[in-house]
Amino acid sequence: MTTTTSPLRLSHVSATLGGHQILHDVTLEVRPGELMALVGPNGAGKTTLLSVMAGDIVPTSGEAVLDGRPLARWKVAALARSRAVLPQEQRLAFGFRAVDVVRMGRAPWARLPQEDLDDVVVADAMHRTDVLSLAERSFPTLSGGEKARTSFARVLAQQTSLVLLDEPTAALDIRHQEQVLSEARRLAADGHAVVAVLHDLTVAAAHADRICMLADGRLRADGPPQEVIRPEILRDVYGHPVDVIDHHGRLVVLPHLLTHDQEPTCAP
Repeated sequence: MTTTTSPLRLSHVSATLGGHQILHDVTLEVRPGELMALVGPNGAGKTTLLSVMAGDIVPTSGEAVLDGRPLARWKVAALARSRAVLPQEQRLAFGFRAVDVVRMGRAPWARLPQEDLDDVVVADAMHRTDVLSLAERSFPTLSGGEKARTSFARVLAQQTSLVLLDEPTAALDIRHQEQVLSEARRLAADGHAVVAVLHDLTVAAAHADRICMLADGRLRADGPPQEVIRPEILRDVYGHPVDVIDHHGRLVVLPHLLTHDQEPTCAP
């Protein structure tokens, strides 16, 4: 697979959607060889930030740069060979077979020498996501988890240096959550830059090299899990008290239970 030594850089990025400012002055780098988890409360701006990283949303101020070139200046086909995106929702209106959906990831390589590898790459991606048995099934007939894994196989088949995953584990059972995140870690180990939006803080702490925490469209914390997954930070950002326990070297986040006469604390 092709990798890059140049990071994705966001410099003082702000973004406005529908007249509302969603992101405020976000600066960060996405580095090859690293799995970054984007976490934060609902409405924090995680999906919007991922869309800026993908080049799907142009910042209202600031700049997003991939390989030394602003994302807004990339041609569509070239960008598709450099970054792959797994969206939150898997929408396909037509009854494509699962194998056809995975093969869509090879479209950016059409009429290039890499096209000769299509069959091998597609089969490998489906094997790694445990969807080979679904190859002939119509995509709309799959369960939510099966659709998510098939779509992740499409991302793997695209073979890009930057991989952006929006809630890749949301519809998955425990075994397939671990499988998908293990593949994300494998990509990072192979030199790819991987960003995943995750809601489960325990899962994020277990798998990510680095955690970027958003709140109200602002970057509130950025660093290794041990520095970011801390009770005082989580209470401030999420507006709810938690305990963080070190369980055999893995951080486990346990929210305090509310009794019937308690009200949740509002996040700032």
